[in-house]
Amino acid sequence: MQAQHDLQRILDTALAAIPSTPIALALSGGLDSTALLHALSSSLAARQRGLRAIHIDHGLHAQSGDWSQHCQRICAQCDVPLTVVKVVVKQTAGTGLEASARAARYAAFELELDAGEILALAHHRDDQTETVLLKLLRGAGPEGLGAMRTLRRLGEAWAWRPLLEVGREELRRHASQAGLEWIEDPSNHDIRIERNFLRHEVLPTLRKRWPRADASIAQSARWIRAAADFVEIESSRALASLRGFDPATLDWRRWLALADALRDPVLRCWLRGLGLAEPNQHQVGELERQLAQASDDKLPCVRWPGAELRRYRDLLYATRPMDLPEPGWESSWNGLPLVLPAGLGTLTLEGYANQGIALRETADLVVRFRRGGERLRLDPGGYHRELRDLFQETGIPPWQRARIPIVLDHKARLLAVGDLWISDIGRTEFARLERTLSWSR
Repeated sequence: MQAQHDLQRILDTALAAIPSTPIALALSGGLDSTALLHALSSSLAARQRGLRAIHIDHGLHAQSGDWSQHCQRICAQCDVPLTVVKVVVKQTAGTGLEASARAARYAAFELELDAGEILALAHHRDDQTETVLLKLLRGAGPEGLGAMRTLRRLGEAWAWRPLLEVGREELRRHASQAGLEWIEDPSNHDIRIERNFLRHEVLPTLRKRWPRADASIAQSARWIRAAADFVEIESSRALASLRGFDPATLDWRRWLALADALRDPVLRCWLRGLGLAEPNQHQVGELERQLAQASDDKLPCVRWPGAELRRYRDLLYATRPMDLPEPGWESSWNGLPLVLPAGLGTLTLEGYANQGIALRETADLVVRFRRGGERLRLDPGGYHRELRDLFQETGIPPWQRARIPIVLDHKARLLAVGDLWISDIGRTEFARLERTLSWSR
């Protein structure tokens, strides 16, 4: 019974260190989560919080329904309510089945959990060892090598791993002494999966030569985690001083001048805050090279799936991949909502008294995009200005200029440049039509 007492003591200590909110156990039906279910259900402190279990049915094999029934039986034996959630695992290009299933699983947990609820996960010390080695082999930085946290945010809930100091064999002893039954997932022995290859082929050899390998790797992970947390705090501080008035801009010279340990984390912190995809190390290196070497008259751009970074003057701009309208695109316009190409929004002429009524055919306008050489006069009696000069004076980046619609009358006179500038002729014409221009981006 010693193993049971040891695990119970560890859990009681861990429970006292986390917020006193309800606990939901992620139950797969395997050894680890079954042992955790038994230990938590035996804890008065856990039950007083409102203990329940969640099983995710991925539907990836013929026995998935049997696994759900098994989880229902063991939860009934432990008097713990169970919720079974079925998910559809969508595997995208470049993402393995294991990673896709994990993404679907955690998305389901976030939807199922209440705000502030704690999701208990049965990851243990052996899992931590495997995670650190996998991250190391993939070239991860401090954040990755810090491996799994004991407690972290999961949407509006929490993910809690109370067993990171407990080995797999200790859990097996606990389950055996308690007479528990669990499912053995046959995929756990498929060494084509990277984690399984480490578990069955590599780690036994390492542990034979270095018996304390797991404890030592866990200790290193804790040190790296502390360093990663410190870097994260410093990155947030540095980002606050580098960001432009527009949150999607960054002072690129000062970013390049940051210490090596901060440059990459600051970039990632910035992109995460914008909801943009993060780059790999090669792409970060290419960005650094282009910014450092490109002359002032160049417009370096580094892109990857989900994001583009472009330099203009003193700022680095982050955007989602941008489409451009087809060259030569043009449309007649009767003033009713006009959907622009390349996702560039909608143009509308809103009428004072004629809301939603089309212009007379003889008053139709023309909408197109910049072709070069456009000129307009902003004030009656003033000089005609090159549109190019206006763009430069206001600091509109070159890649945005080709995405701004231009409105002309039937005589090809320039009336408006998006909703940025209305020419003197445009003001007269829109007043005559009793309309105002609106561009909904």
